[in-house]
Amino acid sequence: MGKYESKDILVLEGLEAVRLRPGMYIGTTGVKGLHHILWEIVDNSIDEITNGYGNTIDITLEKDGSITVEDNGRGIPVDIHPTQKKSGVEVVFTQLHAGGKFNTETYGYSGGLHGVGASVTNALSEWVKVTVNKNNKKYYVEFSSFVGENGKMKCGIAKSPLVEIGKSTKSGTKVQFLPDKRVFGEVKFDFDTIAKRIKELAFLNKGIIVNLIDKVQGKQDTFCFEGGLKDFTLYLNEGKSKLYPNPIFLFGESDKIKMELSIQHTDTYTENLFSYVNNIPTTEGGTHEVGFKSGLTKFMNDYARKNGLLKEKENNLIGDDFREGITAVLSIKMNNIQFEGQTKTKLGNPEVKIVVDKLVNQELNKFFSGIENSKIAEIVINKAKGAAKVREAARKAKELTRVKNSIDSYNLVGKLSSCTSRNPALSELFIVEGDSAGGSAKQGRDRKFQAILPLKGKPLNAEKKRLDQVLANEEIRTIISSLETSIGADFNIENLRYQKVIILSDADQDGAHIRAILLTFFFRYMKELITNGNVFIGLPPLYKVYKKDKTIYVYSDKELPDALNQIGKGYQIQRYKGLGEMNPEQLWETTMDPEKRTLVCVTLEDVAEAERLVVTLMGDDIIARKEYINKYANFNKEDNFIKQIKN
Repeated sequence: MGKYESKDILVLEGLEAVRLRPGMYIGTTGVKGLHHILWEIVDNSIDEITNGYGNTIDITLEKDGSITVEDNGRGIPVDIHPTQKKSGVEVVFTQLHAGGKFNTETYGYSGGLHGVGASVTNALSEWVKVTVNKNNKKYYVEFSSFVGENGKMKCGIAKSPLVEIGKSTKSGTKVQFLPDKRVFGEVKFDFDTIAKRIKELAFLNKGIIVNLIDKVQGKQDTFCFEGGLKDFTLYLNEGKSKLYPNPIFLFGESDKIKMELSIQHTDTYTENLFSYVNNIPTTEGGTHEVGFKSGLTKFMNDYARKNGLLKEKENNLIGDDFREGITAVLSIKMNNIQFEGQTKTKLGNPEVKIVVDKLVNQELNKFFSGIENSKIAEIVINKAKGAAKVREAARKAKELTRVKNSIDSYNLVGKLSSCTSRNPALSELFIVEGDSAGGSAKQGRDRKFQAILPLKGKPLNAEKKRLDQVLANEEIRTIISSLETSIGADFNIENLRYQKVIILSDADQDGAHIRAILLTFFFRYMKELITNGNVFIGLPPLYKVYKKDKTIYVYSDKELPDALNQIGKGYQIQRYKGLGEMNPEQLWETTMDPEKRTLVCVTLEDVAEAERLVVTLMGDDIIARKEYINKYANFNKEDNFIKQIKN
């Protein structure tokens, strides 16, 4: 077992600013921020196991609102740090940018590279209790945050130095903490939210055992996947028709990088690539994805040539052809990560592209050298050749769409009612269900910054159609034309005409279906609109409760009793069956006025889980869809993928 002592912890700087500006460290003090301080502790345990120390993590939601994370790793160092003159445990929990992860000999690979994890959790908790089992002994220290005598907040102060409290036959670290209500309010940990992230981590770290226990609700679950990324790929492809039963799994390593890759093709038409660096989702891609794509394309073309699957007169196939219908999970482990992008989820290390390209080519050559796997190669290449034919048809359709959708030649008059502002940052587009509602929206809007695009009927379900079929749908073409971004590989968010794209449909089953279809289209062909926070759902009222000159608009059945009480006896009530029942003034007042309306911003917290959800709800597997709806449908509960905001 490798040595892990206090001298291995490098201190970069010191802790009060966290409490003053928590958003700088955890993004928000809402639900997401609360779970962020949990991930910081969990990631420490994961990093121990990833580097070969231990195999089990227990996460327990306690009845008092606290949460406990315990692993069987080496245990945080308990000896006195050479420069800080206190135990390693106290250094880790009280000093920002302090940890063994800065030392590559201590941690070969680490997800938490900023070194603020445990200390930030401590700073934002009412109390933290740490128990370390190490060197056949048990150690304990407790930290607390409180208002001092001078009225100044004291954050994460150790009640006493680390003390030895007994003997121990095991090793590892146990951290229990209670998030401070002064920071997070009454927000509580959510079992399902934790389970989703833990499942992902269990997929990414083959054989790891994570026990999740909820003492409040009296339930628990265990996550362990011996197949690792192969199991992850099969999980993502549930409900899809697979072209070969078992995923292709590749493992390769160089001096600086370890790569795991799982691939499986389905009969669908879109590419689904999920990449991770040291267990961190890289949703914006990066150099590792570029290396994977180039390595796959080069190998498959070479293989096709050598085995007569591509004739001499035929052109090489392009990467998009080989990746049609692919589900791929790419996980690399490395040191000195350089993240880029707006959300720091894009890998920027240039050397990684070359290494991953080489490893993919090398490991695919090994995999397909076996006669039993040659049939899989033929399946992939034949699908790619079919994709190339569709690509050519789609290219012609795109050219036709470009011509049809150009402002000069494709007449949007009577469809799109644009706004007078030419500043995208100040403009918003309402995609409205039906001509009647569209007419009211056009009359009720503020023409300076609000554009209206009515839909005549339900657009095409993009989940079940090829790109050329999607482009042939008139409603889809008008959306593409209005946004001015193009779609798919040609999508360019810099050309987006409207900062907010707002879906406005009736509060009934048909309206919900239209929302689902539009969100599926955006997810498949304009995903960056969602990840960039440009897609919104407008919430129209369900009821109008009124009496004489007093009116209350009600947006849910839950709010109705309170509204009736406010109006009092003699009230009248109108149930809106559709947007078309509202006159322009009512539609503006309730749904379009930025001062009063409620919008729901559509976000992607977990891309892999969103992918599976889209396939389940919008794909061809009717049984899986019914099972999901029966199990999870609860229309009064806010979904994890969307957050309600006032605009």
